[in-house]
Amino acid sequence: MNIIRMSGGLGNQMFQYALYLKLKSMGKEVKFDDINEYRGEKARPIMLAVFGVEYPRATWDEINAFTDGSMDIMKRIKRRIFGRHAVEYYEQGFYDPNVLSFDSMYLRGSFQSEKYFEDIKERIRTLYQFPSLEDMHLPEKLYRATRGCLDAIESSEAVGLHMYRSDSRVDSELYDGICTEKYYEGAVRFMQDKVPDAKFYIFSNEPKWVKGWVNALIQSQITEGMSRDEIRAMEKRFILVEANTEYTGYLDMMLMSKCKHNIISNSSFSWWSAWINSNPDKIVVAPDRWRCEMEGDDVYTSGMTRINSRGKVTGTVKD
Repeated sequence: MNIIRMSGGLGNQMFQYALYLKLKSMGKEVKFDDINEYRGEKARPIMLAVFGVEYPRATWDEINAFTDGSMDIMKRIKRRIFGRHAVEYYEQGFYDPNVLSFDSMYLRGSFQSEKYFEDIKERIRTLYQFPSLEDMHLPEKLYRATRGCLDAIESSEAVGLHMYRSDSRVDSELYDGICTEKYYEGAVRFMQDKVPDAKFYIFSNEPKWVKGWVNALIQSQITEGMSRDEIRAMEKRFILVEANTEYTGYLDMMLMSKCKHNIISNSSFSWWSAWINSNPDKIVVAPDRWRCEMEGDDVYTSGMTRINSRGKVTGTVKD
């Protein structure tokens, strides 16, 4: 039996569950450890249920057997003398084919690559479909805010722009200098060239900062002789979406996936928002690095346009 250690927010959970389905398709027995990362008061919510997903949970005894984590007094003495002897494997890089080779292992990682589930991706695409707003049974105020935003998105040349800032993350140095202001400016200008009628729906963990950034971007695009009406029309092309919290963040993913095009940050949440977007003509812009300390080519999918931290296009991912 393999045990996958669940960790992170919805985007990470989706990658880990996709790996689970891949391993199951290979005839392997797999369970989840959804205990260790989700015990504390500040633990993020497990949100896979929004897709109607259920999964087998490893027992505490099974987890301890793999991780050599038993608090039994004799086991603790043995660890103190001989060290810990865990049957664990840590994923190397973004795609590590060794992960698929084990029959009895405790697996730790993000598994953040389509390559893990390339041959079953249509099954996963079907699975990761959001229910209708009516079937979500949201509180009335939240339903009305989400319905209004969704209707506006579906009636426009909407671009979902995810601005997840690196200096707000744990281990921010791993993401420093990637999704810079220049990256987002370059991505917006690229999209404006490709989609002249684009409206940008902005989703961010720092809305106050975003408002200042949008104002500066608009000022940089104002040209001499532009009328007040033209400036107002430009301002209306940038809409900040602020209705959701950590516990309703899945609605942000749903809304971004309903946009016609996507500008993503280097986050799994952002990645999935673009990946489940069903528009066959979608344009997806991504930062040309994913993390500072490792090569990230395995993260990118066919057709993504990569833009660097200076706002310059560096290429489009080929099949």
